[in-house]
Amino acid sequence: MENKTVYIKFFAAVDGHTTNTLMNIIDQKAAAGYKKIVLLISTPGGSVFHGLSIHNYLTGIPLEIETHNFGSVDSIGVVIFSAGTKRYSAPDARFLLHPVSVSLTVNTSIEAEKLEEITKGLKIDTENIAAAIAKASNKTKEEIIKVISARTTINPEQARVFGLVHEIKSDLFPAGSEVISINAS
Repeated sequence: MENKTVYIKFFAAVDGHTTNTLMNIIDQKAAAGYKKIVLLISTPGGSVFHGLSIHNYLTGIPLEIETHNFGSVDSIGVVIFSAGTKRYSAPDARFLLHPVSVSLTVNTSIEAEKLEEITKGLKIDTENIAAAIAKASNKTKEEIIKVISARTTINPEQARVFGLVHEIKSDLFPAGSEVISINAS
């Protein structure tokens, strides 16, 4: 069987809907005999839960995964991008890493135990994010945590030197390729 490739353009925030859509497309294409996923990604980030799930899914399935930043890969999007065994970036793109946060509603009352639970969750999320990016870039988890804490924005060349990007290139897919889009809902 030929090495069938599917091109998926993920141009949306990372949430439950976009995560389910992406995973369903991948499942359908894998069942149809596709062997390679090229994930074209530009995202403002979003849910840590969903982003880590996408990353773990992509790295755990028996398909070749390539990722290509075609605009801006921010926040948890960097973790998804890191799932590619080959990672590319358009020349005029960017990457943003920043600390994990939690949103609380107005007039929320929290007991000490709940606050401690939230803090532990933020710490574990940060460690998991750092581990995923560290593995892709051949850095230590501690190095990545420092970069995250510094609220770092880098251009494609900096990302290449950093080890996050293998190559900077403009071409996203061959002419005539089928591209499946996941857009903001």
